[in-house]
Amino acid sequence: MTSAAPLDPADIRPDFPLLDQQSGGQLLAYLDNAATSQKPLAVIEAVEGYYRHTNANVHRGIYELANRSTEAFEGARQKAAEFINASDWHSVIFTSGTTEAINLVAYAWGRQQLGSGDEIVLSVSEHHSNLVPWQLVAKATGAKLRYIPLGEHQGLDLEAAAQLINPRTKLVALGHQSNALGNVNPVAQITALAKNVGALVLLDGAQSAPHFPVDVQALGCDFYAFSGHKLLGPTGIGVLWGRREILEEMDPFLGGGEMIHTVTLEGSTWNELPWKFEAGTPKIAQAVGLGAAMDYLTALGMDRVQRTIDDLSDYAARSLGEIPGITLYGDADTRSGALSFAMKGVHPHDMAQLLDQEGIAVRAGHHCTQPLMQSLGVAATTRASFQIYNTVEEIDRLAAAIRKAAAFMLGA
Repeated sequence: MTSAAPLDPADIRPDFPLLDQQSGGQLLAYLDNAATSQKPLAVIEAVEGYYRHTNANVHRGIYELANRSTEAFEGARQKAAEFINASDWHSVIFTSGTTEAINLVAYAWGRQQLGSGDEIVLSVSEHHSNLVPWQLVAKATGAKLRYIPLGEHQGLDLEAAAQLINPRTKLVALGHQSNALGNVNPVAQITALAKNVGALVLLDGAQSAPHFPVDVQALGCDFYAFSGHKLLGPTGIGVLWGRREILEEMDPFLGGGEMIHTVTLEGSTWNELPWKFEAGTPKIAQAVGLGAAMDYLTALGMDRVQRTIDDLSDYAARSLGEIPGITLYGDADTRSGALSFAMKGVHPHDMAQLLDQEGIAVRAGHHCTQPLMQSLGVAATTRASFQIYNTVEEIDRLAAAIRKAAAFMLGA
């Protein structure tokens, strides 16, 4: 845990207008941040301001408005590079989100580079967005998929990883932090194993980028993907960072405008990075909003963001762990940001619906991690997930509401 001081939610919450509303006759307690985060006024005003004062297509216009739009768009790319400590902004590609970013690598790199006998190592806890694309690539290329299982404490089994990663391994694709369990995975150790056999590493940062400082140079990965909407930013925008020398060798993912250098009836040549991978009119307003979200978090300090979310997560685990009949999932030593649980005798969906009646928004289901649920021996869990605007009082309400729901459903 970082030694930084936690943030005071009383200072943070006024920045988030959506939180000031009633649900179930009470003030909304929004605890579904792993699915999407709420947006501060700075982001809302940045997107509105763009459409009010700057809206024009980027790159090709020679008039002042188009130049301002291009500066705002490319300025957001610079901010994204700084946010993850990427040394080269040319290696920052805007996508629609983590899902498209991973698919870009799967199609533009995986289908080029993989063949029969090659292996891709994943984990059983991956989000479907970092699983299904590789299943499709494996089917198309003949490559084999291998999966790191869970260990004794529901963290990834490093001994199994060391056995699975071998000279046939060409890629390790791993979630930096589990969306379902909140586990921060041991990516440094697994990346070292991959590098020892010459494999590339892709990290799914959809959950980690909003929660703690990310340094892609220190991580040693080859690709890093994250989404704007989980990072207090708009929907429809995400980032793929990749090592420049690898991106240079990859063919485009989509064809059309922007991504070309020349086009003739006989063929085409490609634009430079990063625009080679950004076909069509890009997500300009969304990128501006994402830039504002990163500015907001950077001003707060990502080390303080991490401490705040860690503290909330620890408090929630202690509070819910005292409730009779409840099971908490995940590695208690690394779990943060999300807490999945089940109440004996109460279906997770029923629990979520009863919590909603108390004004508490949580998620129930398989959380786009069906293989993980199978590994845990359950069909679904209920998940509470936290951001900087959440409070200890909301967690107290959550614990009390769980007790009330259990009493109602079980007649206790």
